[in-house]
Parts: sequence; structure tokens; C-alpha cells
Amino acid sequence: MHDFCLTIPYGLILIVGGVIGYLKRGSMASLGGGVGTGLLLLLAGYLSLKAFGKRKNSYLALAIETVCAAVLTFVMGQRYMQTSKIMPAGIVGGISALMTGFYLFKIATSGNHIPAKAE
Repeated sequence: MHDFCLTIPYGLILIVGGVIGYLKRGSMASLGGGVGTGLLLLLAGYLSLKAFGKRKNSYLALAIETVCAAVLTFVMGQRYMQTSKIMPAGIVGGISALMTGFYLFKIATSGNHIPAKAE
């Protein structure tokens, strides 16, 4: 599986979660954190998709994705440990931990597999 296949939906989930947090609680932190991180991940997913279209790997996109997921894992994991609230801290922390593992796997296996050209 290519990193952009999961990064784009992951970014969209964060954006939607940030908007919902703002609408339900008026939380500017949710709006800024969710939308900001989500947009950054969408940008990274787009860069990775474009690089894949050119039959290359985008290591910049992979680095951005990994850092975003790792930071969210840490921040939301800390918040979950303090509050024990499953929503949103536990869910976002868990998803982010899974995504961090996926991105580290992609780094360890040299990025996206680029299929050989058909002749």
C-alpha cells in the first residue's frame, strides 16, 4: 500500500474532527490543530501522489507525514493519559500511533514500491 492511500483519508479525518470540535465546543485549539495538521497531511499526500505519478518517491512527503503522526501520537496520547477520554484524544492518539508505525515501515522499506514499466 502506498503512503498517500492512507495519508489523504487520515488528513481528511483530522480536518473533519477539528471542525466538529470547533462547532460542538467552540474550541479554537481543535480547529487550529485538526485543520492545520490535516491540511499539512493532505499536502504531503498530494506531493507523494504526484511523485508516484512521476515514478519516484517523495521522501519529503514521507518525512512530513511521519513527523505529523508522531507529534499527534505524543500530544493526544498525553491528553488521553491525563483525561482518560476516548473521544477525541484516545481515538486520534490510537490512529496516529498506527499511522506512525505505517510511515516508519515505509521509511524502512525505502518508500513506495514503484512498479516496473510495462513494455
